[in-house]
Amino acid sequence: MDSEVVVVIGVGGMGLAIARRTGPGRRVLLADFHEPTLTAAADLLRGEGHDVRTRVVDVSDPASVAESALAAAELGRVTHVVHTAGLSPAQASASAIVQVDLIGVALVLEEFGRVVAAGGAGVVIASMAGHMAPPMPGEQERALAVTPARELAGLAFLGPDAVAEPALAYVIAKRANIVRVQAAAGAWGRRGARINSISPGVISTPMGRTELDGDSGAGMRAMVEASATGRLGTPDDIAAAAGFLLDSAAFVTGTDLLVDGGVVAAMRTQAWAG
Repeated sequence: MDSEVVVVIGVGGMGLAIARRTGPGRRVLLADFHEPTLTAAADLLRGEGHDVRTRVVDVSDPASVAESALAAAELGRVTHVVHTAGLSPAQASASAIVQVDLIGVALVLEEFGRVVAAGGAGVVIASMAGHMAPPMPGEQERALAVTPARELAGLAFLGPDAVAEPALAYVIAKRANIVRVQAAAGAWGRRGARINSISPGVISTPMGRTELDGDSGAGMRAMVEASATGRLGTPDDIAAAAGFLLDSAAFVTGTDLLVDGGVVAAMRTQAWAG
């Protein structure tokens, strides 16, 4: 039980890069909904010398998430929890995005907040979309932050009549991730642990490339071109930020780190310029 355990939920490009960065010397539990992707990621990391276990998880299912948290705790001290699982507007319906990107994150924060070890830390992958969301009524944002995860689906403003478009669902979900992490910091802190979020910009992952090839691709490319860096992000860019928050930022919790190459800064500067 002395082993440190790294839990990575969602093993796409960012999840794999973070597992590779944080895994050496620790036991790694990879969790994903898609078993072939999970198996391929585990085989790759094992071939590189990592100690890897796997678990199929449905983050929208409370029982599946709770069982995964207990399974992680049985492997050792859960010192690192990374949640990257999500759906993009080009991949799924609005209701599926709410279930996975919004409710799934809330469930992970609650369940893994019960097993994370003292001195541990977690990172949730949100999105720069959460910084682009129009202001929400205060009571709605508070509800997103503190409503028990199993009750979120009952909020009227998240219902199918209110959130019918995948793009809107994604923006709301990512804003919810940010405020949910802020609210969870206290509970995690009582266990001696920290929790933060990262808001990536346009990252060259399979999901990111799907969006670039879709209806929103032209707008995304224009944002990247207007940014200070002028390039797509890489999974390693996000892994570097995650490594900082997980292992080096002992006085940082309940906050969001925007890792977007300067896209949001450029958009705000343009808005200020009129």
